[in-house]
Amino acid sequence: MLLYLIKRVTLGVVIVMLAVTLLFCMIHLVPGDPARILLGPRATPELIASMSARMGLDLPMPVQVLRFFANLLRGDLGMDIITNRPVTEIVFGQLPYTLWLIFTAIVFAALIGIPLGCYSALHRNTLADRITGVVSVACITAPAFVVALCSLLLFAVTLQWFPAVGAGTRGDVADQAVHLVLPAFAIGLSWIGYLARLVRASMLEVMGENHIRTARAYGLPERVVVYRYALKLAVLPTVTVIGVGMGFLLSAALFTEIVFARPGIGKLIYDSIVTRNYPVVMGSVLISTVLFVISTTVSDLVNAWLDPRIRTSL
Repeated sequence: MLLYLIKRVTLGVVIVMLAVTLLFCMIHLVPGDPARILLGPRATPELIASMSARMGLDLPMPVQVLRFFANLLRGDLGMDIITNRPVTEIVFGQLPYTLWLIFTAIVFAALIGIPLGCYSALHRNTLADRITGVVSVACITAPAFVVALCSLLLFAVTLQWFPAVGAGTRGDVADQAVHLVLPAFAIGLSWIGYLARLVRASMLEVMGENHIRTARAYGLPERVVVYRYALKLAVLPTVTVIGVGMGFLLSAALFTEIVFARPGIGKLIYDSIVTRNYPVVMGSVLISTVLFVISTTVSDLVNAWLDPRIRTSL
């Protein structure tokens, strides 16, 4: 297990380094001079040159990449060129809002999707199974931004059950939880369908294996066979999908945070791209990439713990 952990962590570090390098290349492909855009059309050439030097854009791209990694080893993500605040302080100030949003959406989707898929598999080819399939597909095809807009109009504007914008009062847990309901629902709805279909397919496959037939032959109660033996293996692909889906949840959180005017790392990236605030863009994308790598690593470790055969796959 320790060797498997070392391999996964090493792979994660390589992925982060490649992602940061690729991001530098993409930034240089964006048309327009970032310093000129920041300063406006009336800026003098001397002021533009000074801003470019401050942003490090006057250096060759390989030097910029090496400088960024050298600063990263010291825990320095640079300075915000607009507010002159450390990027680390800005990013980690917004990160908890996004993490709570994603965690709530995943828990919401798992609590509904996994039992729904299990129930559908146990009642295969019945009316309930067909209804579950239709509901699951409908949830999958619903884009997060459309669900966010519709839920905002229905539950916040028309019915006024939930607040429309913001993240709640700082320090007031109840108020923050109420503000979290609609955004979490918006990005978690499609994952209910994904998890339900995935668990159904896995359960049908596992229920036909030899060890399940053996457990039934020994006279074990059906509840024990399903929940102790079948569901434990059927949930393995779900754990992997949730880990890999962190990237999709981060992108969905971007639209949701904009629609509901919530603070978060997704909205921070969007605002930074609009203003060409590259230090904040780099820091935000780096933290997002690290989150994605951590989530996939944790899901792989959980799978390896549940199924020892996976530990020898690398």
